[in-house]
Amino acid sequence: MNTTQTTPRESQHSVWYTYRNFVLAMAVLGLLLTVFAFLRPMELVGSAVRLRLLISGMHSRYVTIGGEQIHYYVGGPTGAAPVLLVHGLGAKSEDWAVLMPQLLRAGYHVYAIDLLGYGQSAKPRNASYSIAQEAGIVEEFIASQNLSNINLAGWSMGGWVATRVALDKPAVVRRLVLYDSAGIVFYVPFGPEVFLPHTPEEVAKLENLLLPSRGPAMPSFVVRDFLRRQRQVGWVIKRSVDSMLAGHDILDGKLGALKMPVLIVWGKQDRLIPLSVGFDLHAQIPQSVLEVYDGCGHLAPAQCVDRVAPRTISFLKAEPPMAPQVVNVAR
Repeated sequence: MNTTQTTPRESQHSVWYTYRNFVLAMAVLGLLLTVFAFLRPMELVGSAVRLRLLISGMHSRYVTIGGEQIHYYVGGPTGAAPVLLVHGLGAKSEDWAVLMPQLLRAGYHVYAIDLLGYGQSAKPRNASYSIAQEAGIVEEFIASQNLSNINLAGWSMGGWVATRVALDKPAVVRRLVLYDSAGIVFYVPFGPEVFLPHTPEEVAKLENLLLPSRGPAMPSFVVRDFLRRQRQVGWVIKRSVDSMLAGHDILDGKLGALKMPVLIVWGKQDRLIPLSVGFDLHAQIPQSVLEVYDGCGHLAPAQCVDRVAPRTISFLKAEPPMAPQVVNVAR
C-alpha cells in the first residue's frame, strides 16, 4: 500500500496557506459588508432589527386578506391577553421593535401588523390606502387570528386606524391606546409635501418635525438611501395623505361612542401633531387618561420607551380601569 508523507516544513506551509486564505476571505467579506452598509444602510439596520425581534421571541408571518399578502409579527405565550400594534404613515411593524419585547416580558401575546402598502405587506396599485381601507384590513386580520378582547394600540396615523377599528368593532376591543395620534381636525403649519421628501434638505425638515432635539446630522449616505426608498414607496404615502386630507374619515364628533378605557400618550415636544391635539382627544373621550411625556416628540413610543412602556403596561393591567386624568411624566 502506497502512503504519502509530508515533512514538517510542508505541514507548516499548508497551515500558513489555509490561514492566509481564511484571512483573505474575511477581508473580502468585510469589504463587501462595508460597501453594502454604505450603499444600503437602511437594509442593514432593518436586518439587525429583524434579528433582534427574532431573538426576543417575535416571529415573522404572513396571512392573506382580501387576496393580498399581509405581513405581521407575533410572539408571546399562546392564550395570553393579546396586544395588537398598528404603525403610522410611512412606517412599518418593525418600528415597534423596542416596545414589543417589553410587552412580551409583561406576559402578553403580541401582534404587530404591516398595513397594506407598508413594510413587507403587499402594495397593490389599485388600492386607495385610506383610513377606512386600512381599518378594514386590521378588522379582517383580527378575525383571521380569531382574536377577541384585544388591547389595540396605534401610533400617529395608526392611532387613527385603531380608533376607527374600535368604533367599528367595539365588542372585540378591550382597551385602546393612542400614541401621538392623528384623526381629528387641527391646524398644520406645513404642507403635505413634508411627508414626501425629495432632497436632503427636505429630509432634514421632516427629521426636525419628528425629533424634538436633533443630535448629529444624518450621514449623507443614510440620507441617500432614505431617499432611494422614498422613491420606491412614496406613491403609497401620497395616496394615504391624499385620502386623509379629503376628510372622509375625520373622527371629530364620533369619539364619544368609544366606551372602552382609552390611554392617550403624547410627547410634549411633538412638532408633527402638537400636544393640543392630545388634549382635544382627551376632551372628546371622557373616560380617557392623557399622559404627557416631557422631552419626547412624535416618536415617543420608541424615543422614550423606558418611560412609556411601563406606564402603558400598567394601564393595560389596571383593574378597575384607571380613572380619567391628565398625567405629566417628567424626564
